Amino acid sequence: MTQRAIETVTFKLAEGVSKEDFLEAVAASTAFVQARPGFVARRLSCGADGTWIEHIEWETLEAAQAAVAAIQREESVKPFLNSIEGASVTLRHSALEISVG
Repeated sequence: MTQRAIETVTFKLAEGVSKEDFLEAVAASTAFVQARPGFVARRLSCGADGTWIEHIEWETLEAAQAAVAAIQREESVKPFLNSIEGASVTLRHSALEISVG
């Protein structure tokens, strides 16, 4: 069985971008991610310090990596990407070991 991959991205919003504006921009990025081969689930949360955490489960590491490569070329997600402070972004891929309901 192929091991699923977890993509974890942490970031802060760009200056002047409100939470409400960002959440509107999230819709297009969700449609993009859901349409990618190998997509399983997505969660997006925000800490009290304003750091956002995006947690996406993929069927394979290759699917995750392909989505990362493709998102930069996708026009529909530009408002989402432009809402994020680029210097604050960290992206990691890891192997899913345990998942409980």
